[in-house]
Amino acid sequence: MATELPLPPAGAQRLAFFGSPAMAVPTLRALVDAGFEVAMVVTGHDKRRGRGSKTSPTPVKAAALELGLPITTEIADAVAADVDLGVVVAFGKIIPRAVIEEVPMVNLHFSSLPRWRGAAPIERAILSGDSDTAISIITIAVGLDEGDIWAEEPVAIGELDTADDLRVRMAAGGADLMVRTIREGFPASVPQQGEPVYAAKIHPSDLEIDWSAEVEEVLRQVRVGGAWTTLRGERFKIWEALPADGQLGPGEIDATTVGTGAGALSLGVVQPAGKPRLAAADWANGAQLDGSDRFGE
Repeated sequence: MATELPLPPAGAQRLAFFGSPAMAVPTLRALVDAGFEVAMVVTGHDKRRGRGSKTSPTPVKAAALELGLPITTEIADAVAADVDLGVVVAFGKIIPRAVIEEVPMVNLHFSSLPRWRGAAPIERAILSGDSDTAISIITIAVGLDEGDIWAEEPVAIGELDTADDLRVRMAAGGADLMVRTIREGFPASVPQQGEPVYAAKIHPSDLEIDWSAEVEEVLRQVRVGGAWTTLRGERFKIWEALPADGQLGPGEIDATTVGTGAGALSLGVVQPAGKPRLAAADWANGAQLDGSDRFGE
């Protein structure tokens, strides 16, 4: 018979923190600033970044070093740390059942569950045209993001909000919500209600622009970050764009205006193959475009 998982306790003071990316750092800092004892920080291994051979720490490790906190890459070390509670934020690894049977765990998740369980809730919400999402604190369960909800705050998604915009807002809001929820002692939880929807990791194919689509769909891909197409047989990325007036065919280019299946967009920041990002106006001035050039070809 499976062991029942422990619930987060009232009065938790000694914590283990699990996280790696920049989005997890505000919660770590907020917990320290609020006076909680972070007895252990569990994070990913250092990685080689860029062209050099040097390794660099995860953003969470860098913050933990600055704060003088104990650091490990081994999940099981949290058990020996004798903590009251584990706090998980964008950790990116499965925590074994043997650990969550010993350490009560809560997870800060960036969606209104059970919609967008999984790896890319912010990106999937934007791509699907959602007008709102939420910050949720849930119990760590054996299944993916299936735990009961202890706290939730709604977050509006503006028509021009990028994934980066939402990450910044939700990371800050999530840090505040986590501190408040721990201080309040986890008074009550509710099961997730409704049909789950899964937020699969974003792949390059998700961000390839179909110029026959409506302009709103194309702009959602741009807002996620990394949207791409082809021009003269080479990959071409679009980092910033806005809706525009124009009567152009799908993929047809007029300076910095591009047609779609319904509507047009104005390019803001672009990145031709093998080059750095630049203002679309500067690119258009030097691109020597002619009437035959179209995106997607």
